[in-house]
Amino acid sequence: MKIKDKTLLIHDRLFSQMGECGCPLVHADAFQLLIAVMLSAQCRDDRVNQVTAKLFSEAPDARSMADMPLEKIEEIIHPCGLSKAKSSNILGASKMILENFNGCVPRSMQELTTLPGIGRKSANVVLGNAFNIPGFPVDTHVRRVLNRLGVTKSQNPEIIEREVCSNVPDTLWTNFSHLIIQHGRRVCSAAKPACDRCILNDICSKKGVAK
Repeated sequence: MKIKDKTLLIHDRLFSQMGECGCPLVHADAFQLLIAVMLSAQCRDDRVNQVTAKLFSEAPDARSMADMPLEKIEEIIHPCGLSKAKSSNILGASKMILENFNGCVPRSMQELTTLPGIGRKSANVVLGNAFNIPGFPVDTHVRRVLNRLGVTKSQNPEIIEREVCSNVPDTLWTNFSHLIIQHGRRVCSAAKPACDRCILNDICSKKGVAK
């Protein structure tokens, strides 16, 4: 089976099972999503949502966040881990949004990745979920699942992104990433993939291999 056909088949099967997933990070606008994405690094989405409920009640936008003392941000986000680095990035990004982008979260990959704490994966999440601009975020789940399925042999997120995007219509990119992430969490886990209940078992290149 050609890689393009296989990639589309993977999408169609996962979509038939889960449909439109939506972003699990609770947010009211692009700024809040940006901050939630920063906090989600090495942290579960449910914990991020608990923390942002408090954080956004005190600082819901770039202006109020930029005015919040660094120590206060660090205190609130401490449960998400890496609080020193994340609080510095949150404050820095909020100030840059005010100073460089007239208080609005930028809507391009090039501009988003100038913000501290925002790489391609995070920028794609914001573009796809806040602005409906097609993007395919590649996290550890996406990398693992697509390597096991034989869609890619690369461990480089940018290469994986290019490979998938060349084989799938851009209208599917954002949700396709959500579908793969959910599949990686629920079925194709890192340590013990549940191959016996995997909808993709028959087309998997490494079924039963925990790598």
